[in-house]
Amino acid sequence: MVKSIKLIITVILICWVIMAGGCNIDLAGLIASNDLGERLKERSNFVFLTENDRTPQLGEEYSFIVLADTHIESGNSQGLEKLAGVIAADNDIKFVIITGDITQYGSDKDIRLFLEIAGEFGVPCYPVAGNHDVYFGNWPVWKKYIGSTRYRIDGDSATLFILDTANAFIGKDQLDWLEREIKTASGNVFVFTHSNLFTGGFANVQQLSESRERARLVSILQGKCDIMFMGHSHKRVIKNTAGVKYISIEDFYSTRYYCLVSVTKTGIKYDFIKLPN
Repeated sequence: MVKSIKLIITVILICWVIMAGGCNIDLAGLIASNDLGERLKERSNFVFLTENDRTPQLGEEYSFIVLADTHIESGNSQGLEKLAGVIAADNDIKFVIITGDITQYGSDKDIRLFLEIAGEFGVPCYPVAGNHDVYFGNWPVWKKYIGSTRYRIDGDSATLFILDTANAFIGKDQLDWLEREIKTASGNVFVFTHSNLFTGGFANVQQLSESRERARLVSILQGKCDIMFMGHSHKRVIKNTAGVKYISIEDFYSTRYYCLVSVTKTGIKYDFIKLPN
């Protein structure tokens, strides 16, 4: 009887997630990735990012683009290549970050298409692993073409931390790493991951699954981080907690919105911009 109740609850929760309008879900792929530990072992494996990419020269004033959930699928780039024109027209843009679900199924073809497009940006593009990128048995594809899913970028005036939450949790080892590394961060500090810390309402359940992890992460970032960016829920959600701004960005593949962040001597501002068709 208890098992039947648990099964019913599980089915209801899965349907709830689907109806909440978040990431497109393949139920087989949904449970196909349990290799966070294996992914974190690749923390020093940089296949895609060069050494120069990992030490960008930003200057005192600079801008960068953050977008989420491009869901490149079967060779359909979802218009991502149009960002190259935006970047070319603005010399202040120094890098781009996509906060996960870059592809729909993590296929070899679509990962290579992403890398081809990113190579035309003219600035570093920092990929964040989402559940769609590493589920469906395709973590080896990410490992082959991109490498690490958790890493630190040390610019001359900012420090970036990319976290792997593709499994909807962070894990003690990753939190220990962040707590240790953020103590030596310099300049503005930005953190990027896929799964949400906060949701936009009761009906949206797509967030980090462990409340104690969320509490510890908020504690680690307090007083040390400017903004944390996320995706996954396909909704824009902005929260201010313990002096840190938490921004979840709506999906790019259906809205074409991206966030332009500008750092100046007077502070940090951000604007959400719709990419023209």
